[in-house]
Amino acid sequence: MTVPLPRPTAGLAVALLALGLPLLAAAPVTALAGTAAVSATGLTGPAAVSAVPAPVRSAPVPSTITVTGVGSATAVPDLAIVSVGVEAVGKTAQAAQDAQSKAANALLNAVRERGVAEQDVRTEGLSLTPVYKYKDGNSTLTGYQAAQTFSLKVRMVARTGLILQSVTDATGDAGRIHGVVFDVADRTDLRARARASAHKDAHAKALQYARLSGGDLGRLVSLTEGVSGGPSPVPAPADVAGSGAGVPIAPGEIQDDVRVTAVYELD
Repeated sequence: MTVPLPRPTAGLAVALLALGLPLLAAAPVTALAGTAAVSATGLTGPAAVSAVPAPVRSAPVPSTITVTGVGSATAVPDLAIVSVGVEAVGKTAQAAQDAQSKAANALLNAVRERGVAEQDVRTEGLSLTPVYKYKDGNSTLTGYQAAQTFSLKVRMVARTGLILQSVTDATGDAGRIHGVVFDVADRTDLRARARASAHKDAHAKALQYARLSGGDLGRLVSLTEGVSGGPSPVPAPADVAGSGAGVPIAPGEIQDDVRVTAVYELD
């Protein structure tokens, strides 16, 4: 009976090392029960387990309330923007222009006498156009029309009616009144009061929603002001300024509206 000789494992390892070759596992290594594994950090045992970072948990996102606040404020107008003009016709362009210039000078002199400053008078338009008569599909030149329009800033609103009357008295049939718009010269205070009203409205709404939700209103996270159309005239009552002294006018009030969007935390 032939007895198998033992494998020269140790001798093979020595030979491989002598040849400069890497030593491969000549025989499988069996991990014993209770032997700690080596971690990537080179630690063994419990230290290797604790070196693995624990998952990071993000903080919970707080609940929020989003509301829209609307506020408005009014003010008595202290400025009137008056649009007036003159028109004249003539057989020739020069004749129409001369008549228009005469009427325009009369208009300007009249408003200056009523206290309108030079810097508050501005020419808005100037035109000279031919006038045709149409008959049976044919057109015939009959003359020319010259026109000029002006914008006046009346800083004493109570004089607006007198100024309008002065325009018509000075220009006669050539005079034109295109419109009057009332405004506030400095809108800073008006807009500030409208913003305060909108902010108060938004806070009141958010507070109510917080109570309805069974919580408390937290801090203000964001506040955004929406687009506003700017101050606008409010329809005036029958109270007429300047009655009995010039053209009757009713300045009424100027109203400014502001809309904001507010986001609050809910505690």
